[in-house]
Amino acid sequence: MKIAFIGDIVGRPGRDMVKKHLQNIRDEYNIDFVVANYENASHGFGLTLKNCNELVACGIDVMSGGNHTWDKKDILPLFDTHELLRPHNYPKGVPGTGCKVYEIAGEKLAVLNLMGHYSMPYTDNAFRCAKESVEKLHAEGVKNIFIDFHAEATSEKRGMMMLLQGQVSGIIGTHTHVSSDDFQISKGTAYLSDIGLSGCRDNVIGMDAKVPLKQFLTGMKGHFDIPKKCKSILQIAVMDFDDGVCKKAFKLKYFDDGRVIKTDAWVEED
Repeated sequence: MKIAFIGDIVGRPGRDMVKKHLQNIRDEYNIDFVVANYENASHGFGLTLKNCNELVACGIDVMSGGNHTWDKKDILPLFDTHELLRPHNYPKGVPGTGCKVYEIAGEKLAVLNLMGHYSMPYTDNAFRCAKESVEKLHAEGVKNIFIDFHAEATSEKRGMMMLLQGQVSGIIGTHTHVSSDDFQISKGTAYLSDIGLSGCRDNVIGMDAKVPLKQFLTGMKGHFDIPKKCKSILQIAVMDFDDGVCKKAFKLKYFDDGRVIKTDAWVEED
């Protein structure tokens, strides 16, 4: 099966790039299933019902969350009506789930959403949750497992890779909005520390630079805002899973000026 993953979709610029390119990408690369992170989709903070429906109509099959999952009140009923995830390591009793299994191209695919600890809201241990969830999925006969690990620290993301390589098909990090250059396949597991944002690319992590710069210079905080005009980008990873193993993976960058850059994941030899 071929699955694709889009990291943090930031505001209207990110949604517009998804709307413009995703269906063509699905057709060109014969994508079976698309996962995308929604937590910044509605003006940079959370997800509204309107924007959720807009993204689903673009061809996204399931959406994952993170520390901004709860920023919009619309989100609570959507866990019962839409294919949405929130970090699975939130404590018991929190609405929604962070793990779902789908039938894709005659095989089962599990999508697992986890959140790290450094500079993040309080949650249960992400690594224990990951280990227990993967063991349970294996016991249920699910081999193809994809993880969106929403975390600030690259050390946590790399640690998750060391814990689960050879046991899951793919682990891709989100949250920092800055793409990393370490897309690889190791022991059959695709790994990328951070896929980077889809949205404005000529500012500070998708937000207008004025407030962040003021904060850096003076220590005075303000409300982050999405620019009305900006240069934008869509970043998407494509992975080919077969019987739990990632056979091939690459990343695509679509720029609003028409450029497209493709980067293959390297294979780490045993």
